[in-house]
Amino acid sequence: MSYMTHRKFGLWNRGRLIIALALISVLLATGCNRVNENAVLVTHVIDGDTVEIEGGYRVRYIGIDTPEKGEPYYWEASEANRNLVEGKKVRLEKDVENKDKYGRLLRYVWVDNMMVNAELVRLGYAYSYSYPPNIKYQTYFLQLEEEAREHKRGLWSKN
Repeated sequence: MSYMTHRKFGLWNRGRLIIALALISVLLATGCNRVNENAVLVTHVIDGDTVEIEGGYRVRYIGIDTPEKGEPYYWEASEANRNLVEGKKVRLEKDVENKDKYGRLLRYVWVDNMMVNAELVRLGYAYSYSYPPNIKYQTYFLQLEEEAREHKRGLWSKN
């Protein structure tokens, strides 16, 4: 009798184990494609308006544009971005669209209470760049760009 009970119990445990493993597999598979946007590590700065975060995701800053490689202030904009975010935990804020046509996440990037997108414009290393429907902070960026122009910061220093 004890042999039979042991055998039934063993089959029952194995079935539960298989179900539990299947559920864990499903949770891991769906969870691996998600980014905790409240605390994500910036692993690499690509240029003035694009970074790579843990998990290999690329993030393009919404609402701004910085000089491309070979253009004046490219290196300064990239370095300013690097100083603001590289190796730091950031918070990502989505607007309307999730990704651009290149598959990059479109986000406003925050370090503590500072929005990096806005700070780059304020410092004169980025232009306000409106690309509807992602325009939540565009009026703010335009104000910061005007301030940078008036104070001849960064891109505007020789104008």
